Amino acid sequence: MTTLLIVGATGLVGGHVLRLALADPRITRVVAPTRRALPAHAGLENPVVDFAALDPSAPWWAVDGVVCALGTTRKAAGSDAAFRRVDVDHVLAVATHARRAGARAFALNSSVGADAASGNFYLRCKGEAEQGVAALGYPSLTVVRPALIGGERDEHRPLEALGAGVMRMLGPLVPARYRVVPAERIAVALLEAALAATPGLHMRESE
Repeated sequence: MTTLLIVGATGLVGGHVLRLALADPRITRVVAPTRRALPAHAGLENPVVDFAALDPSAPWWAVDGVVCALGTTRKAAGSDAAFRRVDVDHVLAVATHARRAGARAFALNSSVGADAASGNFYLRCKGEAEQGVAALGYPSLTVVRPALIGGERDEHRPLEALGAGVMRMLGPLVPARYRVVPAERIAVALLEAALAATPGLHMRESE
């Protein structure tokens, strides 16, 4: 049986991961730190935290695996620096604390085209997060790189919604790598990777 840490549980993909994990008989305990409290559930431990000031000594870091779906947008963050704090600094802080507490598997939701050397700020941040987590020595690391994510968000993202709509209309004309990926499909891939904990580095590209 497995204990699992889910980060980003209030987001679209993370919310699906949380729902699936709470219903999964293979998982004995789910820890989901969030900035605001989640609805209570018998199988859920929900520390309310400030991701900029995480306590590395908190006992709830002691888990078997981690699913990280933490992320924001440049608009929601307010600046490039604020975006980077969430998508790189907070991701690496979570990965570091969980690894030091004994976590052996990490599944990271990244992005198609992620590259630490990219001239695109968003893709560069995603690539830096991937590299940073890889350097921590997780026995099992899976990076999932979806293109546009399909699903209903609480947070309105008009440009993302427009792009997804165009991609859906074009359908099979769009290369497989750039097609819209349903959020639940991404969540399943992340959850299964964290539970399987297959040794090594595994890249799941969008197609």
